[in-house]
Amino acid sequence: MSAEEFRPCFVVPNYDHGATVRRLVEALSAHGLPIYLVDDGSHAATREALTAVRRDFPLVRLHRRAENGGKGAAVMDGLRLARGDGMSHALQIDADGQHDVADVPRFLERGRARPRALIVGQPVFDASVPKARLYARSITNFWVCVETLSLAVRDTQCGFRLYPLAETCALIDRVAFPRRMDFDIAIVVRLFWEGVPVENLATRVAYPPDGVSHFSLVRDNVRISLAHTALVLGMLARLPVLLGRRFGAGRQP
Repeated sequence: MSAEEFRPCFVVPNYDHGATVRRLVEALSAHGLPIYLVDDGSHAATREALTAVRRDFPLVRLHRRAENGGKGAAVMDGLRLARGDGMSHALQIDADGQHDVADVPRFLERGRARPRALIVGQPVFDASVPKARLYARSITNFWVCVETLSLAVRDTQCGFRLYPLAETCALIDRVAFPRRMDFDIAIVVRLFWEGVPVENLATRVAYPPDGVSHFSLVRDNVRISLAHTALVLGMLARLPVLLGRRFGAGRQP
């Protein structure tokens, strides 16, 4: 892929993050790239805030879902819309203010250098991170190593990642993915299975005092546990291929 064919954009899933989305969109607009803002069935106050953001920032493409379907559903809508508009890559960033927008150029630089790769944020947390989230994350990271038979993927829950859209949209059109917080894990593992190279990029993640998180420690951890069960079974079905890639010529570049 030549530099002229590298056409990145932003995909921002949003569910009731009306208080933080304007700051994020303002920062992203400085890069001059399309911003696909997906409203996942937010309540009235956030809908109004998003309407104002679309009015004030011409790079925003606002897509509204009729009802809340989950983060995964919103991200998939945004990826498909971007692909349909001719974008080659989509940098997903969450709307809650956790991610360091200063790292956007680093993600885009790596995507331009390795256009087939999935560039995944590897969180560097500060003291604001809830300890329960850290513990649950360590469990997920262990299972991802099992599911990929590899240490290539350092984190699958960071919502700051650059997708190659051709490979990603082909996969989400073919596979029934979970539609909530477990999507972030499943899409990375399955893209790895497809042979898409994965690059980890360290990035600072904070939990701002005014941030709104919709992660449920009970419901979402149950969903994630079920997703890992399905992924482990999928790994077993692909065991010869993954072992061949791990120890043979098919190893990731």
